Amino acid sequence: MDLIYTPDATPPAGHYSQAVRANGFVFVSGQLGFLAPAGPGARPVLAQGAAAQADEALRSMEAILLAAGSSLAAVVNVTVYVHDVGLWDEVNRVYERRFGAHKPARAIVPTGELHYGALVEISAVALAQE
Repeated sequence: MDLIYTPDATPPAGHYSQAVRANGFVFVSGQLGFLAPAGPGARPVLAQGAAAQADEALRSMEAILLAAGSSLAAVVNVTVYVHDVGLWDEVNRVYERRFGAHKPARAIVPTGELHYGALVEISAVALAQE
């Protein structure tokens, strides 16, 4: 089992890894919509709005997947947690743009309040391509 870390994604804020590579898969922890890291030790800032947060969460996820030797094209399963299902259309537009023709299995989970006041959190499982 390999623990994955990249400075190109939001650093973990607790006792977990950005991702774990094991048994031919990469398991990416839930990513919130923080803006790109400003630098070591800088406090992450959430993007404004559900679409912007979804875009930043997927940007962070893609950076983690690349660090793990994988990619968005290798994602097999995604879970999208959304603060309010009424935000789904704008989140889904970003999701469709980021994934293009690739359509991994997916679950949408309306959650109510998310950590740090986030509107969207996204986790995934991908094939390891190394």
